[in-house]
Amino acid sequence: MLPWPRHDPETYAEIGRTARRFADEAIRPLAAELDRDGRFPSELYRQMGELGLFGVAVPEAHGGAGLDVLAYALVMEELARGYASVADQCGLVELIATLLSRYGTDAQRRRWLRAVLRHDVRVAYCITEAEAGSDVAGIKTRAEGDGAGWVLNGSKLWIHNAPIAEVGFVLARTDPAAGHRGMSIFIVDLTGPGVARGPKEPKMGQRASPVGALDFTDVRLPADALLGELGRGFHVMMSVLEKGRVGIAALATGIAQAGLEAALEHARARRQFGRPILDNQGLQWKLADMATDIAASRALVHRAALLLDHGLPANAACSMAKLKAADMAVAQTAEAVQVFGGLGYIQGIEVERLYRDAKITQIYEGTQEIQRNIIARELIREGAAT
Repeated sequence: MLPWPRHDPETYAEIGRTARRFADEAIRPLAAELDRDGRFPSELYRQMGELGLFGVAVPEAHGGAGLDVLAYALVMEELARGYASVADQCGLVELIATLLSRYGTDAQRRRWLRAVLRHDVRVAYCITEAEAGSDVAGIKTRAEGDGAGWVLNGSKLWIHNAPIAEVGFVLARTDPAAGHRGMSIFIVDLTGPGVARGPKEPKMGQRASPVGALDFTDVRLPADALLGELGRGFHVMMSVLEKGRVGIAALATGIAQAGLEAALEHARARRQFGRPILDNQGLQWKLADMATDIAASRALVHRAALLLDHGLPANAACSMAKLKAADMAVAQTAEAVQVFGGLGYIQGIEVERLYRDAKITQIYEGTQEIQRNIIARELIREGAAT
């Protein structure tokens, strides 16, 4: 039996309407241009900050909307209907704001949290390295104490916002001999000396979300750059991954929903053999399967969100939601392309972009293979407990 949502239905309806209206009126008209040019749409993010679409599940006392993960999932799905890159930025800000809200000192929260939620400062979450993707324990970036603070050395790659961010939240080793317990997170000025940026990567999809590399050479950090406890960086990072996976699962569901809506509209308008192609039963069944698969993914997303909101074990549920939604998004945007026929294969057509945007959801925030490992591990643990 799932627990009830924490807020009344109208609260969720209102935040969903706000996100949907913004997606339809502000995001979708720009989506093709943003995809074509790979432009970072700061103007959209400033508006989102004003509307309260950043930090949906962050406490009001810290500048957020004070809602919950279910509300966050609703917002992510609606924004992704407009354009996944914009939803992706919302997800990044949610995770950074959650880190600051939960683990930041009062001074760190005062300095950074509201600025992040207003989009006054652009942030990057810096974990991945050449030999540390799925295996986070493989990171080699080092932060060494020097008496007055820290000295940071190392490299990160495929970092969201790396080409444009002013502040990075960097996972680094502080005790190489301590394994998972020897990692810490630092707040780093990415505009300061010793920080070098690689070029923006030419991505297949979600092209308005810039990704690149960061190199740190003898970057000096003050003592108060440490976020949370020394040696607890891995724990801190993992504590927000479940929420992150729900966010990506909701994003993937939104991409697929946009594909279904586009396919349905095209099927009504496109005529072959003297009648709309929507009259063909085979196509109707395709649309029915798409809608059913999307609804199943949405249900898993909401289930995982509810478990998180009530503090119940949610690790497997979050991985199931991400696994199902990402695979579904790739499969069903491919079906949307099929409904469009040859037209769907042309650049500039919405379903072609949606198909490209969907693929990365099977990779980031933990690959599908990692999600299966997590689910299997939880199943085995439950079996051992009985």
